[in-house]
Amino acid sequence: MKPVSIYDAKARLSELVQRASKGEVIVLAKNGKPVARIVPLERTPRRGPGGWKGQVVYAKDFDEADAILEDAMLEKVRG
Repeated sequence: MKPVSIYDAKARLSELVQRASKGEVIVLAKNGKPVARIVPLERTPRRGPGGWKGQVVYAKDFDEADAILEDAMLEKVRG
């Protein structure tokens, strides 16, 4: 695509943004020389329940009390 002048881009910004959102790269020019681009944003995948399924493993004892830590905490409380 040939570059769009900044003057024209001001008048057609909504159209240019819509075209970019569909994947087109718009080149903006000043005095006939390219100076900037309007590009589509990278799409990020939607996050949802179960996205980490099969990727996280818990130790069998992950929720068991740690005796040393528990003693240390109780020692602080008892003073």
